[in-house]
Amino acid sequence: MPSKVTVFSNGPIRIEGEFEIVDPAGNAFGLAGRTAIGLCRCGHSANKPFCDGAHKTCGFTDAVVARELPPPAPKV
Repeated sequence: MPSKVTVFSNGPIRIEGEFEIVDPAGNAFGLAGRTAIGLCRCGHSANKPFCDGAHKTCGFTDAVVARELPPPAPKV
């Protein structure tokens, strides 16, 4: 199943499908077989990088609308 990433307005980033989440050293988080997970965007989760719903009580707001990104800068 391909991965799908959904960025919710005023909420988390949800990843669904086949994926792996690793720390900066490349060590994988144990996801206990989950095929969907929410990642914190508000910075207030007590379980970072995972969402614990803190965005609902901390006043986090950020509307999300899909848009086109500019082409990447050429590598020199």
